[in-house]
Amino acid sequence: MVDIRKVTVLGAGVLGSQIAYQSAFKGFEVTSYDVSEDALAAARDRFTKLAETYTREVPGADSSSVTAGIDRITLTSDLAAAVTDADLVIEAVPEILDLKREIYTKIGELAPESAIFATNSSTLLPSDLKDFTGRPERFLALHFANKVWQFNTAEVMGTADTDPAVYSAVVGFANDIGMVPIELHKEKAGYVLNSLLVPFLNAAVDLVAGGYADPEAVDRTWMVATGAPIGPCRIFDIIGFTTPYNIMSHGDAHAQELAAWLKENYIDKGKLGLASGEGFYRYPEDPSGD
Repeated sequence: MVDIRKVTVLGAGVLGSQIAYQSAFKGFEVTSYDVSEDALAAARDRFTKLAETYTREVPGADSSSVTAGIDRITLTSDLAAAVTDADLVIEAVPEILDLKREIYTKIGELAPESAIFATNSSTLLPSDLKDFTGRPERFLALHFANKVWQFNTAEVMGTADTDPAVYSAVVGFANDIGMVPIELHKEKAGYVLNSLLVPFLNAAVDLVAGGYADPEAVDRTWMVATGAPIGPCRIFDIIGFTTPYNIMSHGDAHAQELAAWLKENYIDKGKLGLASGEGFYRYPEDPSGD
């Protein structure tokens, strides 16, 4: 039997903080790791804001339960301490292959042999990383969508080496923290969600970068024509610009051109999306886009 009780999340950025808080809110003891005290200070602020968001938006959440969630989280910049007694380590570091390989090499030596490793990578295959974990049979992908309390999918994707019992345990964990597990039968870059979402978002950026239409017009077209509540540029802001930029930077020639355009016009100006207060839109504002 594979038992998951203590969870460590590596990376306390936007999504890493959400994964950590959702797990703690649902009763798990969680360690949130990042590389510096400044990053941890930002994470503390994110957890406080998440508690406020849950109180407003999550059915059944109240001041007592959201505070208990925060109390179950331990923050640290000590990697060895973060993984020393973990049952499940969820990696949510930036979408850079060499960086992910480096951290798996380190934690493979620091974590107990029984620990399961799961990558939240948006587009990389777990096979790209498994040989660096020191435990390919206990490694797989567990991919969350941004705003985990609202868009609560958890895509589970193993490799040919993943122990079926480990796979089942992670599916069970996803259920336990209130996610809807999406089980993939074999490896697919981008899983189900990003296989659909990335081309969609790239098409929107292409329209804006090429001067064909403003973000508002792109979004309004999609919303009016399909009945969707928000458009692709708004989705882009919610995700944040950093991860899509990293993905585009490693794409084909045209994707790299779009990445350069994003960097020059948005990222270099501190416009990183909703989290920074400005991306394609400025925040706070009417979320309808009107």
